[in-house]
Amino acid sequence: MKPRKDEVLEKAKKNAALEAVKHVKDGYVVGLGSGSTAAYAIMEIGKRIKHEGLRVLGVPTSHQAFLLAVKNGIPVTT
Repeated sequence: MKPRKDEVLEKAKKNAALEAVKHVKDGYVVGLGSGSTAAYAIMEIGKRIKHEGLRVLGVPTSHQAFLLAVKNGIPVTT
């Protein structure tokens, strides 16, 4: 069965976010944007903080990004 276009698009967005987060290093101040691709990135940064001890600060661009960052254990600043 051929995957639907929306499934392919979501997988591409997630893969893009995961690739971007690979470049985040200790001590970075990271802009946390809005939208589904940014949400995937925020969740992945949270996983890296939990599992790798990554130390970063996030700067959320929206209230939604702020809430997701806090939920995923990302310290935030302005």
